[in-house]
Amino acid sequence: MTQALSRLFEPTTWGKLAVRNRIKYGACCVSNYNERDGTITVRELGRMQVIAGTDCGIITNQGAYPDPLGEGKAYFRQVALHDDRFLPQFERIAGWIHAAGAVAIQQILHAGRYGGIDLGYCIQPSVVPQTLPHFRPPREVTKEQIRETIAQHADAARRALKAGFDGTEVTSFMGYLLANFNSRFTNRRSDEYGGSLKNRGRFMCELIDAIKQAQGDAPLVIRLNGAELMDRWGGNTEDECFELMQMAAERGVDMISVTVGWQEAPESSIGRDIPPGHWNHLARRAKQLLPATPITFGNRLPDPAMADQCIADGDFDFWEVCRPLLADPDLVRKAAAGRMKEVRRCIGSLNCLSRLFRDLPYTCTMNPQLGHEYDPAYQLQPAVAPKKIMVIGAGPSGMECAITAARRGHAVTVFERGDEVGGSLAGYAKHDLANSDDLMSVVDYYRHMAQALNIELRLRSTIDPKAMRGMLHQYDAAVVATGARVDHAALPAPTQPGLLVDAAEVAAGRVVPGQRVVVLGGGKIGLTLAEALKHREGREVTVVEPAKRIAGDVMPSFKWRHTAWIEELGIPVLTSTRVLAIGDGGVRVAAADGSQTLLPADTVIAAGERRPNQELFHELEWMIDELHGCGDALVPRGLTQAIHDGFRLGARI
Repeated sequence: MTQALSRLFEPTTWGKLAVRNRIKYGACCVSNYNERDGTITVRELGRMQVIAGTDCGIITNQGAYPDPLGEGKAYFRQVALHDDRFLPQFERIAGWIHAAGAVAIQQILHAGRYGGIDLGYCIQPSVVPQTLPHFRPPREVTKEQIRETIAQHADAARRALKAGFDGTEVTSFMGYLLANFNSRFTNRRSDEYGGSLKNRGRFMCELIDAIKQAQGDAPLVIRLNGAELMDRWGGNTEDECFELMQMAAERGVDMISVTVGWQEAPESSIGRDIPPGHWNHLARRAKQLLPATPITFGNRLPDPAMADQCIADGDFDFWEVCRPLLADPDLVRKAAAGRMKEVRRCIGSLNCLSRLFRDLPYTCTMNPQLGHEYDPAYQLQPAVAPKKIMVIGAGPSGMECAITAARRGHAVTVFERGDEVGGSLAGYAKHDLANSDDLMSVVDYYRHMAQALNIELRLRSTIDPKAMRGMLHQYDAAVVATGARVDHAALPAPTQPGLLVDAAEVAAGRVVPGQRVVVLGGGKIGLTLAEALKHREGREVTVVEPAKRIAGDVMPSFKWRHTAWIEELGIPVLTSTRVLAIGDGGVRVAAADGSQTLLPADTVIAAGERRPNQELFHELEWMIDELHGCGDALVPRGLTQAIHDGFRLGARI
């Protein structure tokens, strides 16, 4: 496979530095694992030791804020690089990166408009009110403060080199300070730092000059938007973004990382609703514009084969990858060995960003060990006494538990009453408007790993007390991973046979809805089905939700996407609405003011509150030595919790 991905894995040079391959680990966001004063913790060191060993040619350490006051600090637990007292931990990280044979780059991140998290205000070129209420009120920086900020960046760069890093990186990614000066949206100054594009780019040019003077011939990377996606707010055009890249190249930067979007952008840039390869044209344009400047790129580009082809086609020089390596730190090695079916693919759920935007340490849906690399409880140790384990349910939680336990040396058999791995995820994934292939990759991964680890799969097998009595003493432990079901008891009994159907039956294709559909439940299950039925099948769909808002159980960073789809598709949504009766050709509902309406329907889909399938806990209690549970069988939640539950149980059973 290394031969098949020959361009990606070819050794190259970058200035005076030898680089083992054309893969750059990108500092996609901060981890939030550190102390409030910016000191690096054991938790962060554990993560970076793993990242250092990913076999990337260039590894970028996460962004550190450069000012002692903390105006550049974006997250409560972001690392700092404004004082020499922070150097020992940076020295360890640089040492690990070099020991693994990679080039070490330290990112300097001043958040600007999104900073000042401890201060109650932020700084930016002009006083432009926040469009998102959780960010701090802005203050306009003076010329003296601009000079001071540039000097702080240069000092941080010196410090990074002193710690052993080979070079540094500054970033405009996500709308940070550099982007604030560059953009027409946030830079409305009338002095030499505002107005024309040349003036708006003056801060960037002076920043480049100061850092290059501070670090001599050590390389400097700059991350610049190929597209801001801020048209609604009067941001830069795509042409202006590339003019800024031209200015940076002329100033002598050693590499340009092409990025996409701001936190305030009203459209997605890296979620799974963006198809892989969607933004490749931006990198291609940058390379055509700047053939002599190394270009690195990776926005929504999780596939090594696609990256290899892009490099071969001359679209960019280095594949910049971050979140796919958070999902699977062994991605590069597996790609080199031709073992891509074993890769835990980044599915673009943005659990990482959802947690960061709630000021929490980031975690990954697909990688339960992220953020716990330092914790012995999350490291897989060989089983002291190998057991025969039965897992009941082949959904994500059950399969995660089975795979983890098998890796430790247990003999595992999975019983699934359906005819495929994946549980309800498989059905709902097929209806996902974002990118069903991402979610289906989870199912494919579990199917492949079961085979690779010799896990016995018994499909179309129901476990109940009678079945258990026929296999008494054959297993040492049972894991109940039977998931959850929509609670029909919470709905009025239908008076018209066949009118009310279950969401899972529709998702699995066992029930084909009629033309007029009412979906009872505006959570992720109901919305996924409603959107697919309207967009792909042309059904007339109405959603009924008892709460004040829809998408209550959706990942915070993806709620807007469902809201936007509902609006774009013209699906009527009745919130704060109770179901009174199901029958007589429809659903009778009551609004918050008490007014009643009959919604005509050929099919009514129950997609509301779920209840755990827990019956087996009681039925098997006296039939097996160890009885455990995981996932929705304990508490109905989401994919992240299901996978993490299964892993934690498999690691200790």
